[in-house]
Amino acid sequence: MKNSIQSLVALGAFGAFALAGLAQPAINLRVVDMAKLYDNHYKTVEQNAKIQSDDQKAQEEVDKMNKEGNVLVEEYKALNEQSTNPALSADAKSKAQNDAQKKLEAIQQKKNEIGTFIQNTRNSLQQRLQTFRSLMLEEIGKVAADVAKRKGATILIDKAGPSLIGISNLVYVDSGFDITDEVMKEINKDRPASATVAPATPAPAAAPAAAGSPTITVPGVAPKK
Repeated sequence: MKNSIQSLVALGAFGAFALAGLAQPAINLRVVDMAKLYDNHYKTVEQNAKIQSDDQKAQEEVDKMNKEGNVLVEEYKALNEQSTNPALSADAKSKAQNDAQKKLEAIQQKKNEIGTFIQNTRNSLQQRLQTFRSLMLEEIGKVAADVAKRKGATILIDKAGPSLIGISNLVYVDSGFDITDEVMKEINKDRPASATVAPATPAPAAAPAAAGSPTITVPGVAPKK
């Protein structure tokens, strides 16, 4: 009798589990290309244009500072020549040498100023891009989820994202499951008439363009590290 009761309890538990399993909705898969939606979103196009404009302004500022630095270099060279001019008195040559040293320090200070400006500008633009991208992907994701739900989807996968097992990207899916174009239409329905609709061009990853190193150089003087 005891074994019979235990069997009935086990059978009941199995039946409840089976019913719970049957109650789960059937898998309805949809995929979306988040990278395509982000790159072609009108807000991304506008943001990239702003970033590129600020990048150009930063480059112009670097060019201006480089010119100022090169003026200092010419002044240094003139003073350095005076310090070795045999026609000048010892006091005059000494003064020219001291002035040349001060000018050299001003040149190094200008180089440091340019380097700091470049680094700060690069960091600022990169942070702006990262913040914008994060917010946009969240916004696009919500729209994509709404479209997927209207189509009865229970799972939505990003085509460019990692697979369910986290090893590789999605290799193939029938185009009938792809809702990217539908999501794009949903996004664009609120696009202002004045918004640019051309595909987004890549925004600069770092700025300004001359971020390699300041171009101020002093002949015969090794740069400080």
